[in-house]
Amino acid sequence: MSDPDHAGDPVPMLSAEGLSVSLGGTRILSDVSLTAECGDFVALVGPNGAGKTTTLRALRATLSPDSGTVRVAGDPIEGLSSKQVSQRVASTPQATTLSFDFTVRQTVEMGRTPHLGRFERADSGDRDTVRAAMERADVARFADRPVTSLSGGERQRVLLARALAQETPVLLLDEPTSNLDINHAVNTLELVADLVREGKTAVAAIHDLNLAARYCDELVLLADGEVRAAGPPRDVLNTDTLGDAFDAETLVTRQPGTEAPLVTPLPDSDPSDRTVHVVGTGRQAAAAVARLVAAGVTVTVGVVPAGDAAAERAAELDCEVVTVPPFAGVDDASRERATELAGAADSAVVAGDVGDANQSVVAAARRLVAVDGEGVPAIESPRTTVATVEALPEAVAAAPTRSGEDRRVRSREQQDR
Repeated sequence: MSDPDHAGDPVPMLSAEGLSVSLGGTRILSDVSLTAECGDFVALVGPNGAGKTTTLRALRATLSPDSGTVRVAGDPIEGLSSKQVSQRVASTPQATTLSFDFTVRQTVEMGRTPHLGRFERADSGDRDTVRAAMERADVARFADRPVTSLSGGERQRVLLARALAQETPVLLLDEPTSNLDINHAVNTLELVADLVREGKTAVAAIHDLNLAARYCDELVLLADGEVRAAGPPRDVLNTDTLGDAFDAETLVTRQPGTEAPLVTPLPDSDPSDRTVHVVGTGRQAAAAVARLVAAGVTVTVGVVPAGDAAAERAAELDCEVVTVPPFAGVDDASRERATELAGAADSAVVAGDVGDANQSVVAAARRLVAVDGEGVPAIESPRTTVATVEALPEAVAAAPTRSGEDRRVRSREQQDR
C-alpha cells in the first residue's frame, strides 16, 4: 500500500506534510510539517492554542485536514481503514474524564480491540499483553477498581496502559503529564523514552519545556498554528524563538548534569544600563551571573578557572569571562584584564570563593556587593553592601552608575576651580 512515488527513499515511521486545518471558519493549522523516524521521541511544544492537539488529531486521522498528507510507515493515512490505523497508531487524550464504570483491567483490555475479529474473544496472549501493560504503566494494583474511582493522574496512567496494550509502532500522547505530580511525570516520560529506545516512535504534546528538552530527541515549536522552529532541543529553545512563539522574556541555560536546555521565564523588565563584574567561583557565583543577566544587566566575570560553574554559566549567557586553566595560577595578563573590567563596571559582585589572586580585581571596583551566604568573604568597607542572590538586581541598581559618578567628580572639580 506504499506510495510508488516514494519508492527507494528512506521511509519515516510517521510524517506530515503541509497540514492546514480550519475549524468553524478559523484557521487552526497552516502548512505544518514534521517527521518522526523509528526510535524518535518528538515533542510538540508551544503556547496554549498553538495547534498541538489539532496536529495530533490529524496525525491519528480523527480529523481530516483541508490540505496536506499524513503517512504512517509510508502509507497515506487516509487510505487506511480505521482498524488499520489503530493497528499502527495508539493515542492518549488530554482529557481523562471517563464516564463508564469499567474496571481498570477492562479499560486496558480495550487496547486489544484492533487485533481481534468482530466476534473474536481475547485469548491468553491478549491477557498477558494487558497484564504487562498495566505493570509497565504502574496501574496493576488498580486492576479491579472502577476507573471512575481513580484520580486524574491515575486515570492518565490507565489510558497510557491502554495505549501500550494496543501494541502499535507509533504512540501519540496529548499532554501525558498534565495531571501527574512531578514524580509520576518523570516516570511516565522515562517509560516513553524506554519504549522509544526499544524502537517505538512517539509524538507528544508537552506543556513543560524543560521536561520536553530533557526527554525528547526533537522539538516542533508551534505558535498560531505554524511551525516556528524544529530540531534538537538546544537548537529550538533559545531566547529568540521563545520570544517569537510565547511573546515572553526567557533565560536559557543548561539543565544540571545534561546538555538539555533549561528555560526560565522572566518577568517583564526595562533594559538596564548597569554593568557589573562578578568575582568568585562555584554555584553561588554562577547563580549571581544568571540572576543579573536575567535582570538585563551587562555582566563580566573573572578571573575563574576554566570549567568552573561560574565560567560555564557566563559562557552560556554570552558574558565576557576571564579564565585560566584549572589548578594553574593567575597570570598577569588575566589579572590585568579582570582588573580592567572590574574598574570599568558600575559595581562588582563577590560570590563564592574569591581567592587571593583576585584581591586586586576586587580592589579595583568602586562599589562592592557581597552575596550573602556561606563562604562569602567578609569585606568591611563603606563601599560594600550585602544582598541575597535574588536581591542582586536591586542592590546593584541602588549604586550610582560609573558615568554618573564621573559627572559628579567633574562637577566638584569645576566648583573647586
